[in-house]
Amino acid sequence: QKMNKYVFKNPVQVMENIMNVTSYLRDRIVEENGDPARETMSVICAKDGRPFAIDSKEDYWRCLTFITDAVSYDQVERISDFYESAVAFGKFQRLLANYPAETLHETIRGFHDTKARFEVFKNAIEEDICGRASSVKEEIEFYLSHEHLANIFGDLLAQGEIPLRVTHNDTKLNNVMIDKNTGKGICVVDLDTVM
Repeated sequence: QKMNKYVFKNPVQVMENIMNVTSYLRDRIVEENGDPARETMSVICAKDGRPFAIDSKEDYWRCLTFITDAVSYDQVERISDFYESAVAFGKFQRLLANYPAETLHETIRGFHDTKARFEVFKNAIEEDICGRASSVKEEIEFYLSHEHLANIFGDLLAQGEIPLRVTHNDTKLNNVMIDKNTGKGICVVDLDTVM
């Protein structure tokens, strides 16, 4: 898989995060009598031992083991698949609850900053470059009426009321592998934004 070095300015740090998180997950999965080969991503290292290779164009590539008899969906085909993806993300978060989050690199600056993202949203509405805001006024008003929610976790974290925790922040259906035989969500993938 070719890594997007334009979105992820430091692919080495992305891979350090992935290697550290998946190693930690593997240990937790084994403790729970699970199958780490199916329940977390496994990176295949290059001959030099690094979890990536760099080609002559300075592009970064990585290789992951293939999880057999599993599939991911771009669209919900069965409600149970959507439910199972949520269960898989819940398990992923639970397994990482005690991971030292402060050791992870910020792979995309401000990606997890909901307060800043809300400001970007408000600026986009105000600028309305493509002239589409008027066609979704109801949705925009709903979103704006919930602005206070965008700040809750950042404020609680800043006040020391909640611990810093690892989050995925790309929790969409196609980032979960669903077992073809059992229909269960088995593995969260696309860990580039895990911070």
